Amino acid sequence: MEYQVSARKHRPMSFAEVSGQPHVVRTLTNALSSGRPAHAYLFSGMRGIGKTTMARILAKALNCEQGPTATPCLKCPSCVEIGRGGSFDVMEIDGASSNSVDDIREMRETVKTSPARDHYRVYIIDEVHMLSSAAFNALLKTLEEPPSHVVFIFATTESHKIPQTILSRCQHFTFRRISRREVMDQLQRVAKAEGITIDERSLSALARASDGSMRDALSLLDQAVAFGGKKVTSDQLLALLGSVPGELLHAVLRAVWDQDAARALRALAEVQDRGSDLRQFCGELVEYARNMLVAKIVPDGDDLIELAPEEQAEIKADAARLGLEQIQDLSKIFLQAEEGIRTSVHPWFVVEMAVVKASRLGKDQSSGTRVEVFPQHRPTPPVKPTGATEVRHVSGSPSMKPATLPPHTLQSASANVPGEPISLDWEAVVSRVNADRPNIGAFLENSAMIRIEGDMVTVGCPSSTMMMLKEEYQKHIGDACNAVSGRVLRVKFVRLDGAGSAKTVSEIQSARDAATDHRLREEALANPLVKEALAVFTGEIKEVRRRPAVPQDSKPD
Repeated sequence: MEYQVSARKHRPMSFAEVSGQPHVVRTLTNALSSGRPAHAYLFSGMRGIGKTTMARILAKALNCEQGPTATPCLKCPSCVEIGRGGSFDVMEIDGASSNSVDDIREMRETVKTSPARDHYRVYIIDEVHMLSSAAFNALLKTLEEPPSHVVFIFATTESHKIPQTILSRCQHFTFRRISRREVMDQLQRVAKAEGITIDERSLSALARASDGSMRDALSLLDQAVAFGGKKVTSDQLLALLGSVPGELLHAVLRAVWDQDAARALRALAEVQDRGSDLRQFCGELVEYARNMLVAKIVPDGDDLIELAPEEQAEIKADAARLGLEQIQDLSKIFLQAEEGIRTSVHPWFVVEMAVVKASRLGKDQSSGTRVEVFPQHRPTPPVKPTGATEVRHVSGSPSMKPATLPPHTLQSASANVPGEPISLDWEAVVSRVNADRPNIGAFLENSAMIRIEGDMVTVGCPSSTMMMLKEEYQKHIGDACNAVSGRVLRVKFVRLDGAGSAKTVSEIQSARDAATDHRLREEALANPLVKEALAVFTGEIKEVRRRPAVPQDSKPD
């Protein structure tokens, strides 16, 4: 008997064998059991998730000798012929090659003919979105009023390209991406049936590489067997897939945890020397950070981390060593790197810079406290509350109360010591929010810190800003206050009248810029060369700019 690839040999033959599409199976089996099959179906979804397979199973269910039935016998001539793709009453049409109006007109002539033997004439049109506009128009009338013995089953990966007039005449089923756990289970069954020895880590790697496509997973399994025989090892599989071995990925991450940027770069150089795909490696960093985040937030969320048990144990151990804020920072850095390599002409430099930056977010392993790497600003004394009015009503809404933030505890925030004064540089808080979330920082340019009482920070804002401070925005501002002060603080926003001595961030920055301009002008006027030039040309100074510093290794031409 000739060899068949696993994707064909182990294709599901009945509804019970289908993996990953329970919503489709349930709807179709209920319709068949109640004797209410539709005359047109549309199956849409990504490649390799069972659209054509489901169409063939539905054709068997409709034309089985015992049918229409939700459980075709798979033994009668009709079931056997449909399974082999050779039934006279079930026609499979490739929409990519038979996409002209003439092809559809020819099909319309055959539609009128009654089935030769079976209950229904079934037309399965794959990649139906490839039909031309004229072909869709030719199909429309037949689809609207088909003969009672005809059923259409369309399959497509791009349902948005199908005209609404066609969609409205079909029962549309969206096939979902198959979960990794379901892919792993199916691969395990196929491996057992074929006598293939494969471990959980290899199954996990195959499921991850398939990206939710069962056909891709089975094709990769065939490729792995061709590469290493019927004993598939994780090392062979990683070499075949071009993935980064787990020990190298962990070497980079362990160096990041230890804040050892030099060691992290050396580990990254080993990854580069192996010729690993850069985008895939960056994606694995992002996924690892995501899995740690899930493990940190949901300790019993094994079902949310679709990996082998030993890999889950490693992730949980790493997540236990790090703080939640640190994991979030790592995720952000790796996501930015993944985005940056798409446009950079030096993608490896982008990843190296990301790893160095991530190393600065390391963790003191002896104490388990977060190491804050943002520059600390010199605290300024709190401003007396002379120009603020607490808000009780905003925009005529009597139910609006002062915006008060709950304390957001960060890994970097230490416990508040009773009696110890708390200082907070509000300008530094605004600068931090601006760097992280510019859309929020823009609201704070005209704000001013009024006072600090205990762990409560009172901030004045214009009425327009008060109306824009959503709960999500308030949380980010509270987190920034905690990070800058190193304490757990609460933030209350009040309306700023603008008539007092509380200076807003914008006013402070404008005053600083004006003072700098005045000093530069005074320095220029005191310069002898400038004095002589003014005397000779009887001119005046319009603007003074500081010349950028020239790097020491730069030499003039």
